[in-house]
Amino acid sequence: MTDALAAFLRARFTEELEKARFASNTVTQDPGRFGVNPEDAARHARFSVATAEARLALLEDTVIPHLGSEGTAGRTAEYQLRLLAAPYVEHKDYPHE
Repeated sequence: MTDALAAFLRARFTEELEKARFASNTVTQDPGRFGVNPEDAARHARFSVATAEARLALLEDTVIPHLGSEGTAGRTAEYQLRLLAAPYVEHKDYPHE
């Protein structure tokens, strides 16, 4: 189950990063069209992309490498994986057991 859940989250987080980059590009190119000033658009764009990058890095660098490990590290990684997946439990592709 954890392998399927990790793959599911990797796909969601990668998708969210792509969406954040696209939205950031769109808004920063013409912020007036969206009713925001350029500084706010740029700040929000950086925040959105950084947030998506951080979630993906957390998954890839600190959770996935420890899945299946014995002891505390493995239990903590599985717990973190389930916490990261919790908002997606109703997603149509969520890998239920």
